[in-house]
Amino acid sequence: MSNDNNFKILNKIDSPSDLRKLSIDELPLLCDELRKDIIQEVAVNPGHLGSSLGATEITVACHYVFNTPEDRIVWDVGHQAYGHKILTGRRERFCENRKLGGLMPFPSPKESTFDTFTCGHASNSISAALGMAVAAKMTHHPERHVVAIIGDGAMSGGLAFEGLNNVSSQPNDLLIILNDNDMSIDRAVGGMQQYLINLDTNDTYNRIRFKASEWLKAKGLLNDERRKGIIRLNNAIKSALSQQQNLFEGMNIRYFGPFDGNNVIEVVRLLRQLKNMKGPKLLHLHTVKGKGYEPAEKSATIWHAPGKFDPETGERVVQDTNNKPPKFQHVFGKTLLELAKQNPHIVGVTPAMPSGCSMNIMMKEMPERSFDVGIAEGHSITFSAGMAKDGLQPFCNIYSSFAQRAYDNIIHDAAILNLPVVLCIDRAGLVGEDGATHHGSFDLAYLRPIPNVTIASPMNEHELRRLMYTAQLPDKGFFVIRYPRGGGVLVDWECPFEEIKVGIGRKLYDKTIRNFAENNVAILTIGPIGNDALSSIKEIEQEGKYKGRIAHYDMRFLKPIDESILEEVGKNFKHIITIEDGVRNGGLGTAVMEWLNDHEYFPHIQRLGIPDKFIEQGTVQQLRQICGIDKENIKQQIENKLQKVAN
Repeated sequence: MSNDNNFKILNKIDSPSDLRKLSIDELPLLCDELRKDIIQEVAVNPGHLGSSLGATEITVACHYVFNTPEDRIVWDVGHQAYGHKILTGRRERFCENRKLGGLMPFPSPKESTFDTFTCGHASNSISAALGMAVAAKMTHHPERHVVAIIGDGAMSGGLAFEGLNNVSSQPNDLLIILNDNDMSIDRAVGGMQQYLINLDTNDTYNRIRFKASEWLKAKGLLNDERRKGIIRLNNAIKSALSQQQNLFEGMNIRYFGPFDGNNVIEVVRLLRQLKNMKGPKLLHLHTVKGKGYEPAEKSATIWHAPGKFDPETGERVVQDTNNKPPKFQHVFGKTLLELAKQNPHIVGVTPAMPSGCSMNIMMKEMPERSFDVGIAEGHSITFSAGMAKDGLQPFCNIYSSFAQRAYDNIIHDAAILNLPVVLCIDRAGLVGEDGATHHGSFDLAYLRPIPNVTIASPMNEHELRRLMYTAQLPDKGFFVIRYPRGGGVLVDWECPFEEIKVGIGRKLYDKTIRNFAENNVAILTIGPIGNDALSSIKEIEQEGKYKGRIAHYDMRFLKPIDESILEEVGKNFKHIITIEDGVRNGGLGTAVMEWLNDHEYFPHIQRLGIPDKFIEQGTVQQLRQICGIDKENIKQQIENKLQKVAN
């Protein structure tokens, strides 16, 4: 914590009740200090910087005007909420943000009463806040105010529109604050974003209209029915004069804006005006992502989550990648471009993550064949399926935890017709500091029951390239390739394209140690975690402490699973260990158990994977240790099996 003389006002604040003791003229200085504190902390403990800097004034103003936590502030996308954490009693611990045992990466009611809802994924704030507004009325809290703060491109998500539609039809007094920074992570796209950029409503008009409605209510001339009629008439007149239909007012949601969201005194004034206004309303605030820190303002995408940096110079601490394996996402991006040059039917689709998944490589050279569809995972699948239906070969790249929102689209729009969509699932398995909302734990388990789905996971970069090549060959149908966040194992990662036969794994190791084959253990892995298993096996062989037969199979495919390997293992091994970077329930281990049981093989099977609980934040290595799937634990489990067999 940067609690020193540079923070004269911030040092006095331990909770929003302290903030509300300040004069309004002190708030700009508080915003400056809060912004500086965030910069200094994130410089040494990396996290999401740009969004929180842009939302600083909104954060301060909301806690200043509303009686939190009794009044509810519902954040959408926790990227915006670092200032909120600092002002709500967590400044002392903010240096532990995103660390094992420290503060959670995104707001969570598990951590603080000021955090009203889970907000790791975009677009859920309006729906959740509406639920709270309805609950307030039904549980005798009629004076409770509920505010949804949605931004960072989240308004482009389908759930936001579903929430807006319901807001317009339910009796409620919800206030929606649209933090419009023209950005998501990469620059926001789509008609909704362009609409927000162009939308311009006169501030004087809104002020006069508000005062007129207050005067009419005071005279007893404005009841709810008359109010709705007047709003509809006003909206029609306003649309005619401006030659522009206001989407929100067309849904009977009062619209105010756009205003400068980085002017804290102005935002406080607006919130005070709107605080007790009846009915749903939306306050549109323009903010600058990275506000107050010049490098972040100039390069918002890079500074969304910049890693470590020098707060004085803005120089980022970039790791030397020479002679190191590339990230899987980089291999995906490069390989996709190579394949697209060979196959004119290939197109690329991503829901708002072109830089994160490296589809920006193809976008740069083939913009007409690359599509960023915004924060819309379900749409990205159905859009891809539509293109596949009429002759194209889409590669749709979605982060594993975000793909959960597209489950129905995967089944209904891609799998039923077995359309040739290649779904590349990035960030599969444990992802580290982003925590429970972002781990890609469930994809193997939730995809496996779906008919017509091929599910593969490459052990290294060569396998990824060959699987991508295989997936775009004729008659491969709906094809899923999943791989983790971060780097692989091969520095020399470029290799010729070769087809991998679908449903065929490979035996990587099969040796009898110290000439005693009666002790036998088969290791079955899927994905890059197989590299740790293979390394552990070789160390056991070199150490020579145990005797017995050890075999290692890289299954490659979860579906269709290699039945010839399973038959070989069932006939020849008494002990089997399955290892996967995914939940134990429903994944590789479960598939192996089901097949062996169905075919009347009954070896002892131990499943290593993510346990049946949500895993919080920490480094990937720390979390693998907790889950028992790190290299040392894998080695220990193999040794335990050899020892038990020997006894």
